[in-house]
Amino acid sequence: MPTIRGCDSLRAAHGGSRREFLRAGGLGLFGLGLPTLLQARGLSPAPGRAFGPSFGKAKACILLFMWGGPAQQETWDMKPDAPENVRGEFKPIATSVPGLSISEHFPLLARQAHKLAVIRSVHHGDVGHTTATHELLTGRPLANINAALADDWPHYGAVLAHLNKGNERTVLPPFIQMRPTIPDPAGAPRFVESSHGQSAGWLGPALNPFTIDDDPSKPDYHVGSFRLPEEVGSGRSGDRRRLLAMVDDQARHLEASQQVRAAKSNFTRAYNLLTNRRALEAFDLEREDPRLRARYGLHPHGQAVLQARRLVEAGVPVVTVFWQNDGLTNVSVYWDTHNRNFVDLKTRLMPAADQAFNALLDDLDARGLLDETLIVWTGEFGRTPRVGQSVVGGAGAGRDGRDHWPHCFSTVLAGAGIRGGTVHGASDRWAAHPALDPVTPADIAATVYHALGVDPATELVDTFGRPQPLCLGRPIRPVLL
Repeated sequence: MPTIRGCDSLRAAHGGSRREFLRAGGLGLFGLGLPTLLQARGLSPAPGRAFGPSFGKAKACILLFMWGGPAQQETWDMKPDAPENVRGEFKPIATSVPGLSISEHFPLLARQAHKLAVIRSVHHGDVGHTTATHELLTGRPLANINAALADDWPHYGAVLAHLNKGNERTVLPPFIQMRPTIPDPAGAPRFVESSHGQSAGWLGPALNPFTIDDDPSKPDYHVGSFRLPEEVGSGRSGDRRRLLAMVDDQARHLEASQQVRAAKSNFTRAYNLLTNRRALEAFDLEREDPRLRARYGLHPHGQAVLQARRLVEAGVPVVTVFWQNDGLTNVSVYWDTHNRNFVDLKTRLMPAADQAFNALLDDLDARGLLDETLIVWTGEFGRTPRVGQSVVGGAGAGRDGRDHWPHCFSTVLAGAGIRGGTVHGASDRWAAHPALDPVTPADIAATVYHALGVDPATELVDTFGRPQPLCLGRPIRPVLL
């Protein structure tokens, strides 16, 4: 049974800018000390447990996180026969799967439906953006909304990186997240930075993800952290490595804390990465055919999804792509359509999501990677059944908007281990509550772990020495091969 031990609460998870990566003393901030990469097949299932052919099919996972909460009625779960203030303005269109209809503003994905598993009955009880995110990225509800981010249950990527020590396939970090941001002079909120569930939590800072906030759609895009500045030559790099050796020597005489161990690990990984040209090339989008870049969309989301594909192709097991803060004003921020629900969905949200997801499916398929890459498309919750409806705990809704709604929404899976062309679960006539086969975020987590070759019944040992089940849900068998 794999054992994971946590650490004391740490507040370093969100410290510092990634652009300061190579400045003196900055190397320990960004989670580059991840111990290992996942090789899912190396984890043996418990004796006597039947896992099926989908177990361990995925070598990597890309999480496309539509932060803000997409409206299920306008995307994957149309209700054309509902009253007008429920069904909204959009029309359903047929897909490549007979009997399955989705929104008219997902025309490209409609042609890919035979590769998708649409789950229409996901539900939980958290109406807050920054806390509900925790459930979808970890499979666990947030135990204490006032707790520090460092006390969170660990993200999938952190768990996977820790479970399989000693089998690294690349010097790249095994857990990377994209949060492309366009600076907004009007001060549009960047809530995703304070969202729970995106870090290693109590597993400790060495397992935190490397985070890319740079906008990959810009002509001068580069991940500044992963370039040796001109003033840092090989001699100075050698000096830093000799300094690391001195730190190692001193550590023999001191009881190293989690922070010290993370800093040492971070430095080692940073040095190895910066001297590996092939690994650095994974961040160079200029190496892609301009026509392929255009297929993903020359916008932050499209280029972030393309960057995710390059990372998993280079051996990174888990990449999360958060929907970007696009810096626009007088519109809904992210997918949080309290106002202008229909205008923003059809003009700037759904077209970009449709384009990027479609391109990712085709690109992975063409490269022979779709059968070994799991894709998860989700938000943290959905939107209210009625247009203009406000709920307790939400932020209200204008007459053309929908408020937060965690009681029923849709999540889509594709790729490794997933049975395409399936619909699992159903909502009621207003898309308000599950009517058939309800699914929890814990069930989605169990499905993710299953596809990646990790028994959801694996136990972790928490910071108090107590064994805790990795996952409280069960794999969603009808969507698995």
